[in-house]
Amino acid sequence: MDFERDSPNFFSGPYVDRRSEQREAASWLSEVRADPRARYLIASGTAQLIRGAGPEAAEPRIAFLPADHPLVRAAGEAELVLLGWFEGTPCLLVDVGPGRSPDLPPGTSFEELRPLSARVPREEAALLAYARALSIWRLRNRFCGLCGSPTRPERAGHVIRCTNPDCAQQIFPRIEPAVIVLVTDGERALLGRQPTWPPGRYSTIAGFVEPGESLEDAVVREVLEETGVRVKRVDYHSSQPWPFPSSLMLGFHAVAEANASIQVGGELDDVRWFSREELASGIPLLPPAHAISFRLIADWFDARSPVPLAALRA
Repeated sequence: MDFERDSPNFFSGPYVDRRSEQREAASWLSEVRADPRARYLIASGTAQLIRGAGPEAAEPRIAFLPADHPLVRAAGEAELVLLGWFEGTPCLLVDVGPGRSPDLPPGTSFEELRPLSARVPREEAALLAYARALSIWRLRNRFCGLCGSPTRPERAGHVIRCTNPDCAQQIFPRIEPAVIVLVTDGERALLGRQPTWPPGRYSTIAGFVEPGESLEDAVVREVLEETGVRVKRVDYHSSQPWPFPSSLMLGFHAVAEANASIQVGGELDDVRWFSREELASGIPLLPPAHAISFRLIADWFDARSPVPLAALRA
């Protein structure tokens, strides 16, 4: 059983109607504020307001606040970002800034997304990832990188402009492209591990794209640097937003040259070839199922297996 290529990866898909044209309207804030259906996602730094985040909770959820909550009423335009329409209603990010301790509704707390992402409903996890990426961008651009002047948000929070009239630089949200690749030689998958990972965990090869480099060039370079293996074919698979802190993971499958030998380098402390039989038996420990790295492995494995890898490892 093969994955549907059109099936979106975790943190992606049509979870929000962005309606970017609304950001251009001078009246965007008054119109959204007047909508009683509007919901507000609260962030403090990179943490976000979650309900039921305790280990005993089966499914943490976004703790949306209504327009009449004091925390929302106190927010000025500079603290608000129009995310779009989520589940048919306007949704805004309220960025209260790091270090503040506002009064929160009972049963809610500010939590980091990464340890909770697999437990949050899929569409809510994607919305949190989107909001987190914007919060990080805002934190990193409080001052102009050209002249050092303070900045202010515009266009419903999706553009930041330098307040120095002689500069007036516009700053747009940025993402950092990174390639992630499963290298195979037919019946084996090439996986590596970083020293900070849990014992026994291996994953696909990944690295950031450098200036002046195509995605395919980055795949070839990263695989060679990290493993010593040369690849002869690179095929695009799919992508995944990864807001830790602001990456876009661009997934590939690649085929190794014949008789490729391993030479461990870069950030990895081990690289190995794993057979289909080893993967089916639970060796090694693989990335979590919501990560694109697992999907790259599973898609290749499932193409020649009557039982999906996810079912075998369940």
